[in-house]
Amino acid sequence: MSEKTGKIRLKGHETFILREGWLAKGLRAVSDDPKVFSEYSGADALGVGTNMAKAIRYWLRAGGITVESKGEVRLSCIGELIGRHDPYFEDTFTLWLVHANLACNAELATSWFIFFNRIGNEEYTKDELCDAMLREIKTYSMQQTITESSVSADVTAIINMYSREKNIDYDPEEKKVSPFAELTLLKRNSGSYKKYMPSQELLPDMAVLYLIRRYFADAKTDSVSIDTLLNGDRLPGKIYNLNRVNLNFYLDKLASEGYIAVNRTAGLDMVYAQSSIAPEKVIEKYYLDKAENQRG
Repeated sequence: MSEKTGKIRLKGHETFILREGWLAKGLRAVSDDPKVFSEYSGADALGVGTNMAKAIRYWLRAGGITVESKGEVRLSCIGELIGRHDPYFEDTFTLWLVHANLACNAELATSWFIFFNRIGNEEYTKDELCDAMLREIKTYSMQQTITESSVSADVTAIINMYSREKNIDYDPEEKKVSPFAELTLLKRNSGSYKKYMPSQELLPDMAVLYLIRRYFADAKTDSVSIDTLLNGDRLPGKIYNLNRVNLNFYLDKLASEGYIAVNRTAGLDMVYAQSSIAPEKVIEKYYLDKAENQRG
């Protein structure tokens, strides 16, 4: 049973982490039939158990791939873009996109939001991480009745989704492995866990631009400080575990491509919009440019 209290949600995943192939399977099923989850929670159509089908529905929605209304589940604008350009979720950019949506979604994926936006980069045992998460969720939600078991279930899911045991060869066909482990955002070592910064080769600059453009759209502004991009909720520094050096690498790259202007004179350290590209158009442009490069 998922715990839902006001504007937060814990354990919405029915204890099932997001597994390899689930997003593609769910996207295809929703595209074929908006009422796929209306009968037996979609279990028959998806070929999985009822609780697993509920988990797939949850991950689709929390990851920004679907929207729900009046008993129907439809693809969001982002879901439609993924369906057109990367329906099998083979491009790592698509995983970054879903991760960003999850980590920004305080209402549906509260623990993911808290972990990436409010938990520091220290090394934690699982128990220490559960304690830190419980404190932060209580502070964020202003509620004192949050159960330790629900937080623990979410911490277990985060650990299992984003990290792998060292020195173990994983079969890419192993369906219990989460594709999010590819993002290398969390490292585990002898029972402890630490956030990890992805390599510049792994994280596309357009994934960084997507979050910047989301901020500009939501805040109705065309400027933001580098400090805010580094330390603010739902922004690249927190969501992608970037330090200032790596963040500046991406900002300079995006500036060279004409998307933003960066002003570091007189200690300003500001970023200004140079184009009015919408967040969804950032996604579409990434896919179209990649397809063009592959053809060329």
